[in-house]
Amino acid sequence: MISPVALRQQLHRHPELSFEEHETAATIGRALSEAGIAWQPVAHTGILAKLEGRGDRKRAVVLRADIDALPIREETEVAWRSENEGVMHACGHDMHAAILYGALCRLKDEPFEGTIFGLFQPGEELNPGGAKLVLDEAPFADYEVMAVVGQHVEPDLEVGKFGFRAGKYMAGNDELRFTIRGRGGHAALRHRTQDTVRAAARLILAVTDLNSEERILSIGRVEADGATNVIPDEVRLEGTMRIFSERDREALHQTLRTLCDRLGAEEGLEIGLSISAGYPAVENHPELTLQAKELALEAGYSTHELALRPTSEDFGRYGLHYPSLFYRIGVGAASGRPHTSRFNPDERAIPAGVDLMARLALHFLGNK
Repeated sequence: MISPVALRQQLHRHPELSFEEHETAATIGRALSEAGIAWQPVAHTGILAKLEGRGDRKRAVVLRADIDALPIREETEVAWRSENEGVMHACGHDMHAAILYGALCRLKDEPFEGTIFGLFQPGEELNPGGAKLVLDEAPFADYEVMAVVGQHVEPDLEVGKFGFRAGKYMAGNDELRFTIRGRGGHAALRHRTQDTVRAAARLILAVTDLNSEERILSIGRVEADGATNVIPDEVRLEGTMRIFSERDREALHQTLRTLCDRLGAEEGLEIGLSISAGYPAVENHPELTLQAKELALEAGYSTHELALRPTSEDFGRYGLHYPSLFYRIGVGAASGRPHTSRFNPDERAIPAGVDLMARLALHFLGNK
């Protein structure tokens, strides 16, 4: 039977992009089968493992790990560096999968009541995200899900430390696309034009003026195909919006539409807005978070109170349906930064991750 560390290194050698995780799923499936753990495909390129205990098997806990990699060319010197040119596990998803596998291997030998699912989810890095595909298949419809549990590696925490935050934690995200249309023309004959570039500048300032601690808007792309003496008929803007609740998301959508209408009327041209919905915010169940923190301390680990985090995670979709918990596992500052070509999380974090995830599963099922 393969060890969690060996599985992690095997996955790291052969990373695959979102929704292309065919070899990744096959590798995980073989490891589970060798360990005597039942599983089935889910969401096309994902794996759903299942451990059945005694008693009321309708009570369930779902342990989730993401398994996709990023389009990054690896520049580490580790022996298990990526063999797939231009693709790398630069966000620690190989660590997440290895920890979940290790937790399932430990739990299969534990006496417990209920059902434990191990969800190896594809496509976390690409909208609409694998979580949506999983939920569309409704694999937990016949169960009373007590908790959905997920984790993420964190270089800002040392090995052996876990980070928790109750309530609002990670931001939901939407993509914003603005199109400004007017009557362009010679830049020296302004009285004959509708200045789309001026309107774009006003719009950028107005949008970014909406920023606050729990509301983040940025414009990252501007296309104004004019010239030194040409005002273009059309200017296109693209950006991102981050919020921490679904109520705020809906309110901000309306604010942006109203802003476009007002500026368009003031400038005498048309401003269109297209919003591509992304992931919902990650909100941690307060009681699950408190219990997890206490359990980590009882097990001898140190804990850290996490700050609001404006990055996004499709794990938030599970929280719209079930009580959920998403926490951080320390891998140390020497690991480098996620989403970079030299990210190399400390594998000494794997045993701690396995231990806490297994403890949480038993605890949330009521098996102390």
